[in-house]
Amino acid sequence: MAASRLLSPEQLRDMKGITLGPDQRKALEDQNRFPKRIAVSARTHGYLESEIDDYLATRIALRDSALKT
Repeated sequence: MAASRLLSPEQLRDMKGITLGPDQRKALEDQNRFPKRIAVSARTHGYLESEIDDYLATRIALRDSALKT
């Protein structure tokens, strides 16, 4: 696996434009519709940037395929 940065929830918002709140992210994670968080400590977690980028690429592809129909 290639090295990837770990992004905080704040970085998801600031760097990736993902404005989902913590409850929304957790609900989507539980439904396997958003990348799973990684525990850094008991109260701190982050997300692999590569998984977030893949998630966004998939969302873009879904949007684009819907526009073609």
